[in-house]
Amino acid sequence: MNAENKIDETQAQAEIPPEQLSLNSRFKFKCHKGVSCFTECCRGIDIMLTPYDILTMRKKLDMDSEKFLAIFTTPQLLEKTDMPVVTLKLLDDERRSCPFVQDEEGCVIYEDRPTTCRYYPLGVGSLSYSGEQADEDKDEFFFMIKEPHCKGFDEDAEWSVREWREDQGVDLRDEVNEGWLDLMVRKKSLPASMQLSEQAKQMFFMVCYNIDKFKRFVFESSFLTRYKIPEERVAEIKADDVKLLQFGFEWLKNTFFQTGEEMFDPKEKNDDTPASEK
Repeated sequence: MNAENKIDETQAQAEIPPEQLSLNSRFKFKCHKGVSCFTECCRGIDIMLTPYDILTMRKKLDMDSEKFLAIFTTPQLLEKTDMPVVTLKLLDDERRSCPFVQDEEGCVIYEDRPTTCRYYPLGVGSLSYSGEQADEDKDEFFFMIKEPHCKGFDEDAEWSVREWREDQGVDLRDEVNEGWLDLMVRKKSLPASMQLSEQAKQMFFMVCYNIDKFKRFVFESSFLTRYKIPEERVAEIKADDVKLLQFGFEWLKNTFFQTGEEMFDPKEKNDDTPASEK
């Protein structure tokens, strides 16, 4: 079963009110150790991990990305885009628990928990894709996910969607992951007959999820000699994995869709670059 079907199955078990929410929409919700359903939402789940999730989780666990992927994730293909993603690998127990949840204490990596967990009980979607959109023009909406077991909705804490996003720290994550989502949506907008090669899918997987392997690819191969990457940008991506990740998204956008930064135009043989560096 592919990732999209599994995620759809999970949502089907919850009540999703037929209402699109805006950033100003308000709702009541609070999850804490005192609610009887504490940690129930961490069982029997299907969580797609974003590139930024993997950056922060593997750092929290003091692992390189390759080891983290092998131990804690399952590779999938999104049916509608045929693009590789990874989902969190659950424990092989009766409740299919998250590997990071404890009955009494809750999430042991709470400060670095995945984006999906931060959004809960909200879901986020987009009505359409219209190319290069400014942030204020994005056709984005939110919706509520009400699982039968959840008692958090009986609490008195009230939020707007905007306030919840800020409180849960999803704004930064969405900003970092924007290039990844843009690649997904661009691919989805193409005719079904236009498929990526297996090599292209492997490239996408490396850039988006295996940041340590991508770093070696950039700095230990001929990559930097093939493009006109400014020296200050090279220094930036060498020092900061988040910047490297966003750089990777830009490169994939240029490679797959022939659009984006001029720095990814191949160096011409008759330019001023010394022959020894070509």
